Amino acid sequence: MTSRYFGLIPAAGSGTRFNAGEAAGKAELPKQYRPLGRDGRSMLEHSVRALLAAPQIDTVFVVLSPGDPYFRTLDWSGAGQRVEPLYCGGASRRDSVLNGLVAMVPAVDPDDWVLVHDAARPCLQKKDLLGLIDRAGGDGEGGILAVPVADTLKRSDSDGCIVNTEPRDGLWQAQTPQMFRHGLLMRALLQALDVTDEAGAVEKLGVHPKLVRGSPMNLKVTVPEDLVLAELILGKDAD
Repeated sequence: MTSRYFGLIPAAGSGTRFNAGEAAGKAELPKQYRPLGRDGRSMLEHSVRALLAAPQIDTVFVVLSPGDPYFRTLDWSGAGQRVEPLYCGGASRRDSVLNGLVAMVPAVDPDDWVLVHDAARPCLQKKDLLGLIDRAGGDGEGGILAVPVADTLKRSDSDGCIVNTEPRDGLWQAQTPQMFRHGLLMRALLQALDVTDEAGAVEKLGVHPKLVRGSPMNLKVTVPEDLVLAELILGKDAD
């Protein structure tokens, strides 16, 4: 039986770091719902559409907070039946992803692939997405998009002074999507309580995910200044 592909986007957060940098009166709307780009679509819509660009992906599940009032106001008609909200978000990213995986059980098989993508990475390129599916799928153990660390890394003390320059050889900056089989990822997250990404949970099981080189354009919008870069990238793609 051929394994299928599904997307999973945790979108239950409130964007605390982003909103902390916003001017007073602009922080009410969660980050993932901010309009972005010439077409006025929200950041979440761009991230969902980026996953839907891969024809291999059957459905993109979006994990929302139980009381989310915004998702249903967006126009998802162009996606057909390929987008499904799950109102089961948790207190952390790990909790939301795990809750989403559990809610997906009736629709997926343990060997199906799940691509977990950040709601705040709206600029994912189709070629990078297809590259991940091609290189990390098949009979492998999954993998993630990532880029090699290019900048010099400094370690600081509690006063913000440099204490060491860290070698960057072999270091990569993790991105999303992160792609693993549904059963493996659910088992990993059930056992890992203190991870910041899905690969970290899978690694604790002794699995070695593949690093698939992505693009710096696949940035994560974390602070308001990142919006400028995201707008430029999306504008370039629309030309």
